[in-house]
Amino acid sequence: MQTTTIRRIGAHEGQDVRVRGWLYNKREKGKLAFLIVRDGTGYLQAVAFQPEVLPGVFEACQKVTQESSLEVEGTVRKDDRAPGGYEMKLASITVHQLAHDYPISPKEHGPDFLLDHRHLWLRSSKQHALLRIRSEISQAIRDFFYERDFVLIDSPILTPAACEGTSTLFETDYFDQKAYLSQSGQLYLEPACLAFGKVYCFGPTFRAEKSKTRRHLTEFWMVEPEVAYAGLPGSRRGLHRVAGGARARPLPRRARDARAGHHAAGERPPSVPTPDVRRSGRDPDAAGSAGPRAHAGRAAL
Repeated sequence: MQTTTIRRIGAHEGQDVRVRGWLYNKREKGKLAFLIVRDGTGYLQAVAFQPEVLPGVFEACQKVTQESSLEVEGTVRKDDRAPGGYEMKLASITVHQLAHDYPISPKEHGPDFLLDHRHLWLRSSKQHALLRIRSEISQAIRDFFYERDFVLIDSPILTPAACEGTSTLFETDYFDQKAYLSQSGQLYLEPACLAFGKVYCFGPTFRAEKSKTRRHLTEFWMVEPEVAYAGLPGSRRGLHRVAGGARARPLPRRARDARAGHHAAGERPPSVPTPDVRRSGRDPDAAGSAGPRAHAGRAAL
């Protein structure tokens, strides 16, 4: 029997397949058991009808608990009411490990409790969808620069000197010397720009700025391009394009993930707005868009 992922389950309609994952949720109604299985790529509803399965299979469906690791086998069929649009007519189930006292139940939990169990909270539908969207945005940014012949420069996280202001540095001890968490990759990009023409870095950034708010940003990921022979108009157009592309791609591609997660959790899925992507002027890296200057400059997009 072929093993497949839930994301590709639609390609196996009418076939018997095996799916490996974890039990996200379940409900029972008389002689029917509905298991919501997740495998990291999506959610699948596996339906067991007591008269049509072996007694041990239905008993296992009744005993399996939330987030138990398992394998389900059965026939794939289309059902628009199911998460992802397909469900499995369950034939057999194998429980690898029965989870006990899983702390994040389907009921409401406060943010402090969820943050204390952050490693498990990632399995919940909303957090799962958010991280997939974040991953898609990161990939969209990398593809934007790759397709325009930018070279990725991985600048160090630990640096010997300040890049911005010394008052916002996180200082650390580095083999009996002072080192600082990076505020920017700019100092490493500038010489790289003169070697490659178009470069960028994309990584963690740290700012030890004083603040009285709990939501102040001290750690974030920042993308920094450096372009030789670039003028201000080209920089502005590049900013619009990279921001618009990063917004436009993830929403349509990950909307199904978000809706399926809400459906699996028994929640009403939110509507996904159509992004407004501005297209103004020529591409900043197109021929003839660079300024006429004969020296290397830099553009922060």
